[in-house]
Amino acid sequence: MSETSVPLTGKALLQRVKDLSSKPRRETAKLCGYYTTSKDGQTRVNLTDFYDAVLAAKGVPLEPGGLKDGRGREPTFRVSVHKNGQIVIGSTYTEQMGLKSGDEFEIKLGYKHIHLKQVDAGSEGEE
Repeated sequence: MSETSVPLTGKALLQRVKDLSSKPRRETAKLCGYYTTSKDGQTRVNLTDFYDAVLAAKGVPLEPGGLKDGRGREPTFRVSVHKNGQIVIGSTYTEQMGLKSGDEFEIKLGYKHIHLKQVDAGSEGEE
């Protein structure tokens, strides 16, 4: 079983990092509690957790979806073909692109890909 330290967070972490500014980052992370010690005595510094904690303490959001209300799904920017052969593009994508009901697209088929080219109202049928 490995032993874990209690890492500093928030203002206490930022102050400690400031106090240890002359130390190498691995040592700073360890002195702030971001390490584990295995049963054979080896110490592993958790730099990723340390960096994440520093950014969180500075108020930098690490996950853009973390500010949402938790309802609904996150866009994956992938779609799949349904059993009936249709491809549905969700409203999240159309809203991000500023598309409105009735907007038209020209479908261009390629090798293993599909291009959707938005048709301008004034240039329909032109190429």
